[in-house]
Amino acid sequence: MIKTEDINFYYGDFQAIKNISMEIEPNTVTAFIGPSGCGKSTFLRLFNRMNDLIDGTRLTGNFIIDGQNIYDKSVQVDELRKNIGMVFQKPNPFPKSIFENVAYGLRVNGNNNKKFLEERVEEALKSTALWDEVKDKLKKSAFELSGGQQQRLCIARALAVSPSILLMDEPTSALDPISTSKIEELIFKLKQDYTIVIVTHNMQQAARISDKTGFFMLGELVEYADTKKLFTNPAKTETQNYITGRFG
Repeated sequence: MIKTEDINFYYGDFQAIKNISMEIEPNTVTAFIGPSGCGKSTFLRLFNRMNDLIDGTRLTGNFIIDGQNIYDKSVQVDELRKNIGMVFQKPNPFPKSIFENVAYGLRVNGNNNKKFLEERVEEALKSTALWDEVKDKLKKSAFELSGGQQQRLCIARALAVSPSILLMDEPTSALDPISTSKIEELIFKLKQDYTIVIVTHNMQQAARISDKTGFFMLGELVEYADTKKLFTNPAKTETQNYITGRFG
């Protein structure tokens, strides 16, 4: 269970996120939509404290995952990030073999048992529907894979360490329609085991794959509702204008 209470976030003097409160149920897909620069990716990066890496940032409010405020001083950020996988806009495989890409997080966490690694790598690749495509070339470079395969490999790498939450920042924007369709099918299947939060510019994608959608504008969460309701009967005029293409 994810819950935010009055979250405000600042880059220096600039307030990027304004007073956002929301709840995300387990085993659902939540999509964030809105025009460029509206704060949706910044908000997504608060879930695993990626914004901590930027100097001069500041957060107020409570960001609660499974009953714990993840910004509490007692929280071990490395442990938090093990529980929250992240997939970025462009596939970013490491300059290693396919096998070592998936095993990377496990090795970093001190797991070097050969049998265990082989089992987890196979499991992660199967869960991303990539195993049959790569099982005979696990020692080959990840860069030999197509863009869509590389993105599924990055998802497998995130899943190998058994997170409970998966964050995706425009995971299909650099992919062709066929690869996009495969990733969307994958997201639909993965929500049985994971809570997924996705930022997307593609409103049709949000409508296809998400259970709930949040519409962001100028750092505010304008509307947050069941996806079907938000797209067919939005409560706010700003949402209506955005989804009908009148602005943004």
